[in-house]
Amino acid sequence: MMTEDFYCDEVLSGKTAVQKVLETENVLAYYHTRPSYPVHIVAIPKKHISSLITLPEEDNELLLELLNVIKQVAAKVTEENGACRVITNIGNYQDSKHLHWHIVYGASLS
Repeated sequence: MMTEDFYCDEVLSGKTAVQKVLETENVLAYYHTRPSYPVHIVAIPKKHISSLITLPEEDNELLLELLNVIKQVAAKVTEENGACRVITNIGNYQDSKHLHWHIVYGASLS
C-alpha cells in the first residue's frame, strides 16, 4: 500500500532498504524500489517538501542541491545509455506527496 509520503515513511526512515546512487547532506538518489523503466532512479530531498509548486522560498538552496544531484545522475545515465528522461509529477499525477524526480532510461516496463 502506498502511503501519502513513501519517501519519509519508508525510505528516509530506513524501513525500506534502497540501493543508493548518490547522496549528499540533504539529497538522496537511489534505484527505484519498483522500477517502471530498465534504468529508474529517484532523487529526493531528505527534508519533507510536498511538491515542486509548494517549495518555500527559503528552500531554494535545497532545490539547487537537488538539481545538482539530478544533473550528476542524469549525466551518468546518459553516458552509460546515450539518453535519459528527468521527470517530476505534480498534483494528481504525484502518488507520493514528497517532492521527487525520476531519472529514467528505456521504454516503460508496463
